[in-house]
This record gives sequence, C-alpha cells and structure tokens, in this order.
Amino acid sequence: MWLYLAVLVGLYYLLRWYRERQVVSHLQDKFVFITGCDSGFGNLLARQLDLRGLRVLATCLTEQGAEQLNSQTSDRLETVILDVTKTESIAAAAEWVKERVGDRGTTQISFFCLFLLSV
Repeated sequence: MWLYLAVLVGLYYLLRWYRERQVVSHLQDKFVFITGCDSGFGNLLARQLDLRGLRVLATCLTEQGAEQLNSQTSDRLETVILDVTKTESIAAAAEWVKERVGDRGTTQISFFCLFLLSV
C-alpha cells in the first residue's frame, strides 16, 4: 500500500513540475484586459503582467488611479477610464480596446478580470 501511495505522490509532483515548465511564447504580442486597476488585486495584476512583458490594457475608475498606475509601469501598459455602472463608459472602453488590439484580437490571449460591485 505504501508503494502505491509513493507512486501517486511521485506522479503528482512530476505532473506539477511539467505544468510549471510550460510557458506562453511571444508574451510581448499578447494583450491582457483588466478592469478595476485603481488599487487592490487589479492594480497588482496589471503591474505584475507588465513586468512579465505582456501588453496590458487597464481600466481605472479615476484619473488619479490611472496616472498612478502609468507612473509605476512601462509603456506597454495603457489605461482608460471606465465606470462599469454606465453604459456609455462601457461602450467607449470597448471601442478603445478594439482600437488598440485591432485584427489581432481574435488570435490573442485575453484575460478579463471583472470586479462587479453588488448594489
């Protein structure tokens, strides 16, 4: 019985090692869209992905949050103001993303981190 347990644990670590070795190629060509980047998790995620070389399209609720994020990151990160409670703001942000991504949007990896506030 101990042999089976040792084999299972060994297979688990082998699989984990294999999965951690895999990397996404051409990160500098990938786009990431993140909402809620003024502070908290969205801000941290945007800064970390920028450090890894991805092109980050970050949305902030305030100008102050956008300026602060831009000052802490490279030119690969771009910000736009987005209020998820206003339809016009969402439409403007969607158009902004389409302008930045263009035709490459259908072949790029995109992550959407939506932080919705319950009213």
